[in-house]
Amino acid sequence: MKMMIAEDDDHTREALSEVLTMEGFDVVPAADGQQAYDFFREQRPDFVCLDVMMPGLNGYEVCKRIRRLDEDVPILFLTAKAEEIDAVLGLELGADDYMTKPFGVKEIIARIRAILRRTAARSVKPNEVDEYMMDDLRIVQSELRAYRGNHEIPLSPRDAKVLRLLFERKGKVVDRNTLADEVWGVDYFPESRALDQHISQLRKRVEADTARPRIIRTVHGAGYRFDG
Repeated sequence: MKMMIAEDDDHTREALSEVLTMEGFDVVPAADGQQAYDFFREQRPDFVCLDVMMPGLNGYEVCKRIRRLDEDVPILFLTAKAEEIDAVLGLELGADDYMTKPFGVKEIIARIRAILRRTAARSVKPNEVDEYMMDDLRIVQSELRAYRGNHEIPLSPRDAKVLRLLFERKGKVVDRNTLADEVWGVDYFPESRALDQHISQLRKRVEADTARPRIIRTVHGAGYRFDG
């Protein structure tokens, strides 16, 4: 899962990046607000940690701009300010939660996991099946997990969206533009390699045999397909 850490303090950013990398996240570090926004547009991370006070664009402005591109990506504000007005403003702008610095390693990891569970649960629409099978893989969308036998495979929100889209259109080709619109958002940049890289990494984790994929099959020149 790709995680962006936007924090102008070098020590805090590097420490968070190290901890979250050890937890299995693919970390994208950003040193200021403008860089954070540019990285989000280019790489479309699955989770965003935003420091509030950053040079150039502050965290609130970055949050507003990200929400114009993506209504669903989880956003966690990091702030040194404890005033209630800051927390309320951040949540009103579309953040999922906030944390006041300083905080412990276990605390932020627990908060991130909790946000991911909440956002996964709300992504399940009324009357939509939460659990489904793709070949021998069992996907539980609200848990952001897939299971092959007793083996558990963690999923990011985007992983779950990709699999759901292919499952719902079983037997049909899902072209790259449709994937971009449905999973990355309509403002996704088609020249970016983020989509192809994401599919490649997801295939490595969910396919029993990547040389003979049965869940995410490439249809050359057209897109991807799940045959069922």
